[in-house]
Amino acid sequence: MTKLKAIILAAGRGKRLGGDAPKVMQSAGGSPLLTHVLDALDFVPRDDIIIVVGYKKDDVITAFPDFDFAEQTEQLGTGHAALSAEPKLRGYDGAVLVCCGDMPLLTRETYTALVERHFADGNDCTVLSGVADKPFGFGRIARAAGGNFAAIVEEKDCTPEERAITEINAGVYVFGARAMLGALRGLSNENAQGEYYLTDAPALILKSGGKVGVLKRDLGDEIIGVNTPEQLAQVEAILKSRG
Repeated sequence: MTKLKAIILAAGRGKRLGGDAPKVMQSAGGSPLLTHVLDALDFVPRDDIIIVVGYKKDDVITAFPDFDFAEQTEQLGTGHAALSAEPKLRGYDGAVLVCCGDMPLLTRETYTALVERHFADGNDCTVLSGVADKPFGFGRIARAAGGNFAAIVEEKDCTPEERAITEINAGVYVFGARAMLGALRGLSNENAQGEYYLTDAPALILKSGGKVGVLKRDLGDEIIGVNTPEQLAQVEAILKSRG
């Protein structure tokens, strides 16, 4: 495997979960959500993992003292969160795996498959996708006429035709560091949320002449993120069933 760093987006509060803890410090299976993500990323050296913190950052830093941190000072979207790690990437020209600290069910096998595809295909960006019969809440993978990646469209911005797409964005990517930072600097917040979407970065890379690929994988329950008490309970049950 060639050079690889990982960025974990872990700055959110998770108001819908209740309580005052950062979202990634919510417990499932006896451990914080972030612990499960870090366990699945055990193939990346700790020194090469950057955790982006924001809300009650000290709670996260204290709980995970062996890792490197970047701070998102304002909650301006996932693209802004990823760009917060830029100072940690100065001079680095390898690959960057970007994932979410509130998705504890993604497996090591899925992460490594995405990384391997990225390097094998020589991509500037590789997007992880899955298929959902009821894709409510997920961004959709739009493809060009030939089947190649075209864009990720957030559900709030979907046309009726795009809303009918069942291939969904899993929120996990591998980027070339330079391509990623260039795209993140070029993001716009002209969308329904008024935020800088990380999901816009692959299309910007494509537009600038970069190579963007998709690893479409049967993700099953791995795709579940934790945004509500119901999802937290669901994740808890799945973690117990995995043993």
